[in-house]
Amino acid sequence: MRRILVVDDEPQIRRALATNLRARGYVVDLAPTGEDALRLVADHHPDVVVLDLGLPGIDGIEVVRGLRGWTNVPIIVLSVRDGEGDKVEALDAGADDYVAKPFGMNELLARLRAALRRATPADEEAVIATAAFRVDLGAKRVTVAGDDVRLTPTEWHLVEALVRRPGRLVSQRQLLQEVWGPQYETETNYLRVFMAQVRRKLEPEPGRPRYFITEPGVGYRFNAGD
Repeated sequence: MRRILVVDDEPQIRRALATNLRARGYVVDLAPTGEDALRLVADHHPDVVVLDLGLPGIDGIEVVRGLRGWTNVPIIVLSVRDGEGDKVEALDAGADDYVAKPFGMNELLARLRAALRRATPADEEAVIATAAFRVDLGAKRVTVAGDDVRLTPTEWHLVEALVRRPGRLVSQRQLLQEVWGPQYETETNYLRVFMAQVRRKLEPEPGRPRYFITEPGVGYRFNAGD
């Protein structure tokens, strides 16, 4: 049985999430503060953490940073702070996804299921296959219909950074730092140009991308399914 930790200072939200999650067979732990969250993660090792940012005591961002110091548990941020800056800060701190309040329960449950699917095994998949192309991380090779696709080193690093995190929203800043380096973290035009090139080479319909998805103003997400 999968264990979910819900961290929120609003009792009604904790109760609503606990009721819905337990009805679907999850084991649920509840925490009203960041301090309680850190203790429960260490004690119970949940499969996913659903975390509010506006907590008394330790702020939610600090909880994310604290957890990322020692665990890769998926973290879904749930917050009324829905500005672009707040989302980017949470993602850069190490959160895996961001859902703004008020939220639809079905959407949150879908994000939760996706986080559980991505919470991977220790052995990383060496080959990521979609209906349109295959990425072999070990061989640094991309093929479409069995034929090699020539990617520039920068295009390859961008593809690699995304396909290693299937379904996860990766912030613009994080991609820029990984692919170009920390001095380029504000050059978002680089991402637009190179993502367009990657889509032209790998997407069946570059103008209607199915695999390399833009989250406007925030970042990009690799969708492995159709």
